[in-house]
This record gives sequence, C-alpha cells and structure tokens, in this order.
Amino acid sequence: MDGRDLVRSVRMVRAVGPAQGLRSLRAAWRRSRADARALPPRGAERARVPGEARDAEPLPGGGVIHFARSSLRVRVAAGGAVFCGWDGAGPEPSYALSGECPAVDPRVVLEPDTEGGWRVVSERVLVVVSRFGAVEVRTPGGAMLRRELPPRWWEPVAEGAEGGPEGDGRCAGAGAARWVQRSEVAADARFFGLGGRSAGPRLRDGVYRLWNTDPGGAFGPGDDPLYLTMPVQLVVADAGTHLVFHDNSWDGRVTLHEGVEGAGSGHDRPGTCELRMDGGPLRYWVVAGTPARVLLGWTALTGAPALPPRWALGYQHARWGFGGADEVRRVVAGYRERGLLLSAVHLDIDHYDGHRVFTVDRERYPDLPGLAGELRAEGVRLVSIVDPAVKAEPGNTVYEGGVAVDAFVRDTQGEVVRGVVWPGESVYPDFTDARVRKWWGALYAERLAQGFAGVWHDMNEPVSFAAFGESTLPRSARHALEGCGGDHREAHNVYGLAMAQAAYEGLCELRPGERPFLFSRSGWAGLQRYGGTWSGDVATGWPGLRASLSLVLGLGLCGVPYSGPDVGGFSAVPSPELYLRWFQLGAYLPLFRTHSALWAGRREPWEFGAEVLEHAQAALRERVRLLPYFVTLGQLARLSGAPYVRPVWWSTPRDRALRDCEDAFLLGDALLVAPIVEAGAVGRAVRLPRGRWYDTATGRAYDGPGRVWVDAPLSRIPVLARAGAVLPVAGADGATKLEVWAPAAGRTGGGLVVPDCGDGWRRPEVERFVSRWEGDRVVVERRDGGPAGYPVRVRGLAGEEAGRATR
Repeated sequence: MDGRDLVRSVRMVRAVGPAQGLRSLRAAWRRSRADARALPPRGAERARVPGEARDAEPLPGGGVIHFARSSLRVRVAAGGAVFCGWDGAGPEPSYALSGECPAVDPRVVLEPDTEGGWRVVSERVLVVVSRFGAVEVRTPGGAMLRRELPPRWWEPVAEGAEGGPEGDGRCAGAGAARWVQRSEVAADARFFGLGGRSAGPRLRDGVYRLWNTDPGGAFGPGDDPLYLTMPVQLVVADAGTHLVFHDNSWDGRVTLHEGVEGAGSGHDRPGTCELRMDGGPLRYWVVAGTPARVLLGWTALTGAPALPPRWALGYQHARWGFGGADEVRRVVAGYRERGLLLSAVHLDIDHYDGHRVFTVDRERYPDLPGLAGELRAEGVRLVSIVDPAVKAEPGNTVYEGGVAVDAFVRDTQGEVVRGVVWPGESVYPDFTDARVRKWWGALYAERLAQGFAGVWHDMNEPVSFAAFGESTLPRSARHALEGCGGDHREAHNVYGLAMAQAAYEGLCELRPGERPFLFSRSGWAGLQRYGGTWSGDVATGWPGLRASLSLVLGLGLCGVPYSGPDVGGFSAVPSPELYLRWFQLGAYLPLFRTHSALWAGRREPWEFGAEVLEHAQAALRERVRLLPYFVTLGQLARLSGAPYVRPVWWSTPRDRALRDCEDAFLLGDALLVAPIVEAGAVGRAVRLPRGRWYDTATGRAYDGPGRVWVDAPLSRIPVLARAGAVLPVAGADGATKLEVWAPAAGRTGGGLVVPDCGDGWRRPEVERFVSRWEGDRVVVERRDGGPAGYPVRVRGLAGEEAGRATR
C-alpha cells in the first residue's frame, strides 16, 4: 500500500463508513490474491518486429502485405476509412463497430512502389507501406497526415515460433503479447480526443492512460485517467484533419509530444504519439478529411448517436440525498412557483432499498408510481440511477435471478467474483455475454413500472471499493467476450459500453414506441449508439468548471455528442458566483443538469440568493427558447455525427490560433459561446473565426478572424451569432420561429431546421433555408425557393460599423 492508497483508504472510510471500509480492505486482498494466482509475473520475452517485406496479396479494397515475421492487412472502405491490421487481425469482432464491417472500395489498387514497399491507392486517401513496415497515410495529393513506424511486440518465449503469430483475427483479444506503435504527425498538428479528459480539450505533451477509472473522489484538470477513455485521437494540422482509432480494449498508455516548427537548423520536428498496449490485437482505423467529414466517417463505422427525447434537452435536477417523495414534491413546486421550467428529476442511490439495484425504499417513497404520475402531469419526468453491482444475499430477487441464469462474472477457479459497492458485498453481471445482456435488459421493466422515464448508469467502470490497488474487478476475472473468452484485462474498458447496450436494447423491447433515454458514466468507442454520458464527480471550483467544458468538447470529437457536467460541481458548496457561471454554461450544453454529493449542499437556484435566481431564470428562459435549435442539433448529430458542442476551429481547422482556443465553443454552426471560467470576470476576450459575428445581447457586430473584448456582466455570458445564420427558436407561445442574423453586405447565409416529431422513431425531413439581402431588406426562404413557412425575426440590422478584431 503506497501513500496514494493510504489517502484513498481514509477518504473511503469517511465516505462509506467503517463497515464498508473493512469490506473494501478484504475485497482488495481477495483481488490481489486472485491476480497473483492467475496472472503470474511475465517471464522471459522475445521482441519482434515485422522484418522485411516479402510479397503482397491483392484483395478487394487493398490487400495483405507479408513480412518476414508478420503480415499487414490494409483495407479501404467505400467511404474512405482505412483499416490496418497486423498479425491477421481483422476488423471484426469489435465492440466499437456498428453492425457489419463497412463494404470495401472496389476501385482501390494495391501496387508496388520503387523502394521495395507497397502503395494502396484510393480516391480519398493514399496508404504507403515501406519495405520494413512503416505505414504512411497521405492525402490524395501526397501530403503526409500520419506515419506509423514499424511496430514492436514482446512475446513470452514459450509462445509462437520465430515467424510470430499470424492468427485468424476471429477473436480480437486472442494473445497477450505487449506491443508498442510509434507515430509521427505534422509539426503544427494538435491532438484531441482519447475520450473524457479533464485537461484539454487540446491534449498537451504527456502520458494518457487507457483504463476506465473511478478516481475515488471529485476530479479536477490534473486528474487522469477518468471514467470514459477511448483509444480515439483526432489530429488537426494544416495538411488536414484525421481520426485514428486503435480497436483494442486492453489497458494502454498514449504518450504525446507536440511538434516544433523550425526546430534545429530550420527543420521541423514532427509531433509524435507512442501507444503501448498490454495485449490484444494491433489494428486501427484512420479517417481523413475535414472535421465534419471525419466525424461523418467515424459515425458510419461506429453507429449513429442515439437521439434523446425532446424533454431530455431541457433542464434536469439531481441530488444525492433527497429525503423522500415529499421533498421531491417540494423541490418541483419550488421550480414551478419561481417560473423555472424543469424537465426531469433524477433519483440517486438513496431511493433504493438498502442500495439494492431495481428496488425502492418504501418508507421514503411509499407510492413511487403515483409520484411519477403527479410529476408527469406537470411535465416533469423521473430518471433513475442504475448501478451494475448486485447485492449478494439470499432473498434478493435480482441476485437469485442472476444466479439462476449464471449471469455473474467468475474467477479462474469457477467461483463468482465478489466485490464491495454501496449495497455491500456484491456480484457483477457479465455484460460481454449476449445471454446476460438479454436477462439484464428485461429487468428495466421494474423501473418502467415505477414510472421512470429514463436511466443513468453509474459505477460501471466497473467499481469495487478497494482500500488499496485498483478499485475494480480482478484482472484475472473471466468474461464471455461474445464467445471468444478472455479476462478482465480485455473486458474492463468495454464493460460500461456493454451494460449500456443491455439497457438500451431492453428498453427498446419493453417500450418499442419510445426512444430510450440513457446516459452512462463509463463506456468506450461506440457508446453513442445507446446514449450519452456526463462528467462524473467533477470537483466544485473554477478548475472543475473548466474541466467539465474540456470533457464535453473532447467527448464530442470522439463521437459522443450528448454530454454535460454536474452543474455547480459534485463535491462541495459552490459560491453564488461560481454556481451562476456554471449554470449559464450548462444552459448551452446538451445535458443540462445540476447535481451534488450528499454533503455538498443543495443546487436549486434560489438557494444562492435573489440575484443568482434572477440571472438563472434568464439563462433557463434562453435554454427554453433555444430548444428547437437543440432538437435540430440532436437530429443532425444522428445524421452526421457532428456534435452539438464543437471547437471554435470546427469550420476553419487551418486557423492555428483557433486550434489553441479552449475556453469557448460553437453550438452548432450558428452560435459561439464564451463562458466565464474565472472568478470576478465581468468581460473577456473572445477569439472569433472568420466572418461577421453579432453579440446576441447588444446586437453589436464584430468581424473576424481575431480577438475582441466582450462584456460579461453577472446577468449573462457572451454568446455571438454568425452573420446570415438561420436558427429555429421557440416563441412566447411555444411555436417554432426562425431567428435570422443579417448577412454581411454582399453575402448570404443559411441554416437547417429539423422539426420535432415527438419521442418516437419517426424520422423528420431536414428543412434547408437561405438568407440574403434583397435591396434594403433581408429575405429568408427555403433552399428550393419556397417561402419560409415559419414566422421570421431578423436581427442585426442596427447598421452600426462592425467592431474590429485584433489578431
């Protein structure tokens, strides 16, 4: 036990009590003994590299290049995505991919080059494989986007022959050989992604671990890893943007070093990435193009984001520690009496009977379906927390049902693995087994019968309280892994993803006419197919506010568009100013939810004084006014993968100054939001992309690119609208109207509107609009020339000279 373990043990005892603390100590020892018995230390290993290329075998979409000690499969999909798999690794099976592997591009040509290597030529990308196994991904014009150096494996001496394992790729995690792959990118490139990272969204030089982790307390910008990691990088450079995804769920580490232009006698030093994995296949995808095209390609591979119901785009209130049904009623009444439109209330673990999943504390909630019905009549839904751990005790119907179908994770001796979570000693469903997912998904019938309209998954990294070492299951614990078999080293990172799949598919079967609402603390690549995520237990403080914005931006670039933080922070009582600024930020994020720990005070806006309440009311009114825009952004995310919240460089990735901007974001294409992220600020500098932008509060126009100073009194945060933008908003009567910001002189604009079609599955039509000057007035019409069909309000017609931006 090191010093960090000791600190965590003290915190754990304070949080869960001495009895649970003792259980967590025993669980940690059990885990340590199990792994010592089943996972002996590595013995002698032999390093292996591909060796020299010998020949190549053309196949549809590319081919297989054979080296002296390995082979490389290169395959270009019809949409331009490139797959590379070493040692016989194929694209499937994969937890990330959606459905069948994408069809190959039949026009791709495999041909030898002049230096003993091979070239895979396609319309959208060029792949060059060197004689010794380096792989370059280039634009069709030849500009280098990424260069993968020859990989290196370390294998136990007793396994494999001199040629090394080729395998057939059927079971993705077969083999536990460690490997490392080093890559180079352009000197001007910037790194983003890797899942939910509190530092960023731009990822600086450093080491980032790929292991979903409960940090054991509230986190801030310096904490890594967190709950939802992904081996997904988005790299932005002048030469182009690309995404690389290493389809491997094992524990790993990514070491990043940004490049330096003109380093050493005028030569550029490229940026570098080193990926070290503890096992599993070496296979990856590369998608290149503009940021929008990259996310579209990524969505084509991993699946369209689940579309939240309209009500889930409204304001939601949660707290760990509601006293019971009467307190919930009082809180909802407080929102109603103050004119604050509330969409949902979330019940945390304290509403369970002894923290047992799929139960209700009947003393505090004697008639939960009745309460849900009352709230539903007022337009407020109930959302339930769901944890994966099941209390291991006779008489617990979920436990006994799981035992009957052999649902729980076992160890190498065949015994059910036991850990410790909130209900005490618990067992864990193996969600990597389709049979278990089916069983678990049916259990959500109980939640629906209680009147819940949605669920949020917690503690699903998965967590087992531990006084020392890792707070999760033994690495040696056995999992089905879709019939391939394997241990927790491979299953850990996909555990939350598979749990989300079980819930989503179960809810779809139970309520086929309604879209499920689900978000999860943990997950992996492809989580968006089943729902979204949230920040987890972000620390209360200004650093926590900044970290929560980083998470939303980074996750959106990894394909998970629906997310948001615990507004106000989870861990402590925020100052009135911090709470207000966080609330104002949350009003422009997809998941807008206040939440706090049992000991961290309340989060209702009126608890922070009359001034905060007044300004929070204004922020919430603006969120309600923008709901049609959020509905449109959700539909566009489903269709294209483009996140609601986008970095300011989204449309102009070659603007290097924008690539370094981390404290502002685009909400769709129309709005630029610049939150206040430090105490006492009543104004801030805002870096604008190219074009004209209007301050939505004052109407003043600014011309970008460059920096401008914008006022930010306590009553609001800076929000700027793009000239020419057409966006749907709700009028006073709730009906959708079009808000149009006047185009710059001689320019046109436009926008997309997707009407709300309810909470079912019907797919609406995308309506396209253009805005232009016609004489001295702004005209808005459909792109096909027809009338707008909505009431139109034009803004930005004051006619004053635009403010000047500075670089």
